[in-house]
Amino acid sequence: MALSFFQRISRAVAGRSRVDDDTLDAIEEALVESDMGVDTTLKIIDNLEERVERDKYMSFDELVGLLRDEIGKLVDAGTEPFDFSKKPYIILVVGVNGVGKTTTIGKLAAMLTRQGKKVLLGAADTFRAAAVDQLTIWAERAGVDIVKQAMGSDPASVAFDTAKAAVARGADVAIIDTAGRLHNRVDLMNELTKIRNVIRKVVPDGPHDVMLILDASTGQNAFAQAREFARATDITSLTVTKLDGTAKGGVVVGVSDQFHIPVKFIGVGEGMDDLKVFDKQEFVEQLFAPEDLK
Repeated sequence: MALSFFQRISRAVAGRSRVDDDTLDAIEEALVESDMGVDTTLKIIDNLEERVERDKYMSFDELVGLLRDEIGKLVDAGTEPFDFSKKPYIILVVGVNGVGKTTTIGKLAAMLTRQGKKVLLGAADTFRAAAVDQLTIWAERAGVDIVKQAMGSDPASVAFDTAKAAVARGADVAIIDTAGRLHNRVDLMNELTKIRNVIRKVVPDGPHDVMLILDASTGQNAFAQAREFARATDITSLTVTKLDGTAKGGVVVGVSDQFHIPVKFIGVGEGMDDLKVFDKQEFVEQLFAPEDLK
């Protein structure tokens, strides 16, 4: 089983009576192993060095406190996840296949439905044969309507129909799936730009959220995916899936810090209710919990 973040840090400073260069090197290694990324790790270490020098750290608990503070500064939780003053509130969901994109859309639809919101899904991933069928199943589970066309249809056409239907039916939220492949970057950019433009023909200020889905278990691949999608379109929020233990939590910190994107949701399991609104304070506390939380 992978070590939790707390366990990695504990191991890094075990047996050390004071913070010196060797201690900081060990902490740096622990941060990198936790998938925070090199840039974010170096930022934390630089700040830690300054604070250790200033505060003359002597105890493990004080070091943990310093680390907790530094990591907390780097994670952006944004504001409220939705702005229901905008109706329909349109979410465009992007991400590669296999990260839990369709599952996340279904869970998000269920969460909003429980809040009394009228939700509409748009199946604009017309490239992959099973994508529309999978989203249809999730729409049925969540008890929401879905707009779809035949496989191979123009994704922008589906997005346009979804926006029109959301307005006509008085939907509070429309969630539009997109193709989960990192094809040629120019093609990706053109496709997402076209989808955005047709949405704006119906809802001029839409989409209100371009949500990137990342899988915490993919480690450094999550950074590569975030980089490619950020180059192709303006990502406005992150949802990180498969975050069922703090061993994977570094991805959340690193991606949020390096790409300056707020984290809105985390997926912690396979169940319908296993999508949680991201709470930065709770997340940081769990990173430093002595036991890896399930």
